[in-house]
Formats: sequence, structure tokens, C-alpha cells
Amino acid sequence: MSDLQIPKEKLDVRQWWADNPMTYGSVHGETSYVDETGQLLAADIGSRKFFEQVDETFYSWNHPLHDQTGRFGRIFSYDRYRGKRVLEVGCGMGTMAMNWAQHGALMHAADLNPVAVTQTSTRFRLAGLPLSAVQVDGNVLPFPDNSFDYVYSWGVLHHSPDLERSIAELFRVLRPGGGFGVMLYHRRSILHWFIIRLIEGYLHGESQFLNELEMTSRYTDGDRKEGNPHTWPVTREEMRDLFGPHSADLKVDTLGTDVDFTLDQIVIAPALARLIPALARKPWARRWGWSLWMNGTKR
Repeated sequence: MSDLQIPKEKLDVRQWWADNPMTYGSVHGETSYVDETGQLLAADIGSRKFFEQVDETFYSWNHPLHDQTGRFGRIFSYDRYRGKRVLEVGCGMGTMAMNWAQHGALMHAADLNPVAVTQTSTRFRLAGLPLSAVQVDGNVLPFPDNSFDYVYSWGVLHHSPDLERSIAELFRVLRPGGGFGVMLYHRRSILHWFIIRLIEGYLHGESQFLNELEMTSRYTDGDRKEGNPHTWPVTREEMRDLFGPHSADLKVDTLGTDVDFTLDQIVIAPALARLIPALARKPWARRWGWSLWMNGTKR
């Protein structure tokens, strides 16, 4: 698809993420990292050291989802799809795709952002693993109907200005009976209510200058960088309406891996937040975590 066929709002999304890739650095879009001793480590993008730092940070953010079967083993059935065709929509720096490939999946990756496609391809080349990666709009995937045994997307499609079409396209390329998993940000979450709407919107007065979409876009993945064109979290009810026609066994789970971090950001009473015991935090995480995980099989 040529740029002339891509809507301007999608081009804006692509350009912003190309300029500010999800490197998981100490500064969003950059490739310096703070180690456990507090020392700043620099890594050249595309190097082995870079991918190691990306993975270490990403894994640490999601440690409750790992188990004895591997990283994210609590949500991905790697053995079931060994030797099967798996597609990731929105591959980022390739961490999740690498996990699937190491567990024997036949990996395919798609991303609107050319930096993501280049870096994921570089990662696989360094590891000596096969990959088919394409730069493409997720609303127009270049694959035939019923092409894949499993499709997934992690923290990406809430950046799509046309989420309904993105989801429909994901199901189009999934075979009947094939599995899917999609993580999207949760609008009815502690992070959205407290950090974005109360702290930034009300106490800091941002809602006087930014609408809700602009404010949410600024204070999520962009880590306060200007210009993030579109990040819009969803609700459980919206996702049941959107995914329900495609799946008879849809499950919507809340993954609250962010709750400890979010509570620690409470600037009104940070000491009080640290006193909340882990057992009290878990129910909050299950209900008001930042990530909604939609999974099941296609009708």
C-alpha cells in the first residue's frame, strides 16, 4: 500500500513511532538503560547489547506472566503452536516474536513502523532464526484469509484510529478454530483514573488545554513526550461487543502488572501507597489493572 492510500492520521502514527520507537530505554525512544546498581548503560540500536537491555526491561515489567514454560507462559500456549504459523501484529523490537520462534513457531511479524520491522528482522538475523516481517498497515494485512493458526497483538492496536477494522482484519487472516490474544489498555483502570484524569487532568490542569484523547495519548506510552497522535484505552464492555461476533469462547482478563508501579507514582502520599500490602493490591490489579487481555478461538 502506498502512502497515498494510507489515511493521514495513520501516517502521523507511523511517523511518531518511527521517531520515538519503543526501546524501553530510561528515556522513551532512546537506548540508554539504568542497571540494578543505578549505573547508566548505553547500547547501539540493533546491537546484541541493545536487544538484551530491551528484553530485560520488558520482561521485568511483566514478570507475573512468566512461568516454567517460558516468558509469558501464563498466557501463551507455546507447545500447542509448535511448527504452526503465528502472526504478531505490531512487533515492536521483536521480544515476543523471538519467544515464539524459540518455542518452534513459524513466525510472521507485521508493523506500521519501519523501525520496528528493521529491528525485529535484525534481532532474528543475529539469532539465526527465520522470520517473515512486513511493514504494513494493520488494517490491510497482506495475507490471504485463514492464513494463521494463532494471531496476537500486545499493546499496539489502541494506537489505531480505526480499532474495529484492525480487529476485523486480525480475524480475517486467522483460520476458524485458531487462537488469538490481544492486549489493549484499560480505560477503567487506576492508571487512567488516577494518574491521567486526576493528577494530570485535574490537579495539573491539563484538561483545560487537551481533550481526553490528547491527554491520554500524552501520558501513556509517550512518557510525556509531545505529539503522540493516538492512544485510546478501551473497556471490557466495548471489547465484548467488538470481539464477541468473532469468537464464541472469548475471555477478557485484566492483567494488573502495572498496579505496583502506579501506586508508587501517587504523588499525594507515596509513603502511604507503599504501606498497602501485596494481598490488598492483588484484587485491585485483577479489576483495575492497565491491561485488558482478550483471548479465545475464532468461530
